[in-house]
Amino acid sequence: QLQLVESGGGLVQPGGSLRLSCVASGFTLDYYAIGWFRQAPGKEREGVSCISRRGDIIYYADSVKGRFTISRDNAKNTVYLQMNNLKPEDTAVYYCAARRPTYYGCSGVGPEGYDYWGQGTQVTVSS
Repeated sequence: QLQLVESGGGLVQPGGSLRLSCVASGFTLDYYAIGWFRQAPGKEREGVSCISRRGDIIYYADSVKGRFTISRDNAKNTVYLQMNNLKPEDTAVYYCAARRPTYYGCSGVGPEGYDYWGQGTQVTVSS
């Protein structure tokens, strides 16, 4: 069973930081590009970032550029999302997902081609 599990969410003050982790089990993570997505209450799911298999190609949504950093440690089967200078509008459930290898990597932050999704971790940015 291929599985992704997110962790690291929580409650943080505006301007604070969190690091999310996405750990894969049941497959070797380095075969897959990995995306981060989020869904805020009452809003559509939004692509946040994508990182290629080797980490050499990275995309960010305009709303998070300069604040969020995606990285991966394939030896640990883990992808990270470092989130700095968090804003209330970043409040959402954050999901990681693995993109099928036929897509060859990242082409942006769109949702196409992701077969495996985690259950999500809640990030709340509030005073």
